[in-house]
Amino acid sequence: MLETIGAYEAKTRLPEILRQVEAGTSFTITNRGRPVADVVPSRNQGRLKTQTAIDRILAATKHPLTDDMLQTFRLAGRT
Repeated sequence: MLETIGAYEAKTRLPEILRQVEAGTSFTITNRGRPVADVVPSRNQGRLKTQTAIDRILAATKHPLTDDMLQTFRLAGRT
């Protein structure tokens, strides 16, 4: 459910509201009691979090090769 907030309060608390939206909270902004806008988390934010998680998983699963390991592979015929 959307949290309702007046336009003046939204203006004066914008940085705090944006932090809450980033954390997943949604707001309906009203003007004189009438709903005029919904502020919701961006869909791109979810995609960015997903891509970051994938990148971290891939980075964690990669095994760096040392010079000694490469030399061992070369000597074993794996070039």
